[in-house]
Amino acid sequence: MCQKNGISNGSFYKQPFTEHFEQAPLYVAVFTYVGFTVGTIFGYLKDFLRACGIQKCPFAIEREEQKDFVPLYQDFENFYTRNLYIRIRDNWNRPICSVPGPQFDLMERVTDDNNWTFRFTGRTIKNVINMGSYNYLGFAETDANALKTVADDLQKYGTGVCSTRQEMGNLDKHIELENLVAQFLGVEDALVFGMGFATNSMNIPALVGRGCLILSDELNHTSLVLGARLSGATIRVFKHNNMQSLEKLLRDAIVYGQPRNHRAWRKILILVEGIYSMEGSIVRLPEVVALKKKYKAYLYLDEAHSIGAVGPTGRGVVEYFGMDPDDVDVLMGTFTKSFGAAGGYIAGRKELMDFLRTHSHSSVYATSMCPPVAEQIVRAMKCVMGLDGTTKGLQRVQQLRKNTRYFRQRLHEMGFIIYGNDDSPVVPLLLYIPGKIAAFARCMLEKNIGVVVVGFPATPITESRARFCVSAAHTREMLDTVLNALDELGDFLQLKYSRNSKSSRPELYDKTSFELED
Repeated sequence: MCQKNGISNGSFYKQPFTEHFEQAPLYVAVFTYVGFTVGTIFGYLKDFLRACGIQKCPFAIEREEQKDFVPLYQDFENFYTRNLYIRIRDNWNRPICSVPGPQFDLMERVTDDNNWTFRFTGRTIKNVINMGSYNYLGFAETDANALKTVADDLQKYGTGVCSTRQEMGNLDKHIELENLVAQFLGVEDALVFGMGFATNSMNIPALVGRGCLILSDELNHTSLVLGARLSGATIRVFKHNNMQSLEKLLRDAIVYGQPRNHRAWRKILILVEGIYSMEGSIVRLPEVVALKKKYKAYLYLDEAHSIGAVGPTGRGVVEYFGMDPDDVDVLMGTFTKSFGAAGGYIAGRKELMDFLRTHSHSSVYATSMCPPVAEQIVRAMKCVMGLDGTTKGLQRVQQLRKNTRYFRQRLHEMGFIIYGNDDSPVVPLLLYIPGKIAAFARCMLEKNIGVVVVGFPATPITESRARFCVSAAHTREMLDTVLNALDELGDFLQLKYSRNSKSSRPELYDKTSFELED
């Protein structure tokens, strides 16, 4: 089985499972550390000048009468923000003044004090190609015909519910949506929530607690991390997508049990994501399920980025690998990406959903999802399922896959280092050197292309990157425009680091001691 910069276990996968994690040349890592070192030195120099009164101090400081208090602002975070982040802050939080579809309009702003404050010029930058939004299937749109049912529900229900599901906020629209989600995923029941982040952070504590063990991928989203911490369960982290690391933790958990008393764990819950939003990698689900069955653990799968985006009919990584949804104990996903709406869902067995309806903080205390948003999800999901009587939804899923494959292949051919799976619409392009983060984003905007750039501490210090999100709504002309700009900018900023060298990451993907059950 073909595999580039990674290893694939042929006994588990019915199709090639190709992921890329190429290692940068050594000189790139050296210059990256040098860049951060120089920035830090100048930061301390500027702090010294501010302390001496030579340079104006524009940031928040403790009041004189609070000098004996414990500092309110953490020292390093504050240092990093005022001396490194502020210098390139213009590349984030840019105000958009249109629907974030394949193109958007941007309010122009300028700074007179090195990014401490901004002022608007009154000018609008029109038709910026959007390569940053999670609009995978293109449902972030303003077409009046497509949104007619949403407008009708706005007239019927209004904008808000002003109550929880347990009180006066349980609408027929919510029940319709939950039934549709369960049908879409092929499970018994589903439960929807008004906020995607809270779907993880507030439901995990209802599933596990003290005496339980959580095994979490090291690159899991913050919402999963927060939920795990709030649960009170013991947390152990395994290397990203590394089945040997996960199996070792599972084996140790079974053999040694809980610390001190060595009693058996009440539950063992494995937390993974479908598509990892910073790496563009896809979970090795068949192997995770095999381990879960072998060691009698539970599996919680976060499909925030994968639902709608992968699989022959957009049903996520479970369908992508041709697996049974019942193999996953807790299916979670959000409506904020592929469905152009807000909120999230938990799906699985009916007994589990009934339990969460009465024990989940997000279900009991949070305000219900507003009806127009629920209708937007319903109409998008029906389109994907073909229940609207057309094949437009399936065409969107297929177009996304074509666009993803095309965009990734072209970037590889140009010589960029990109991370992730060939079928993942999340495409991280490695920039490495900190000075190139701002230069890249600014130059792309000059070419009327909006991108997301990410650096330390959101990524490892040597792996700053630009993260592209491919959409079914992107035309081939748009993608070619972006690719041509990247080709030119890659030469100008010397970003084409690829030498097709093997990554250091997959070296632990060796023989496995487990097999899939028939």
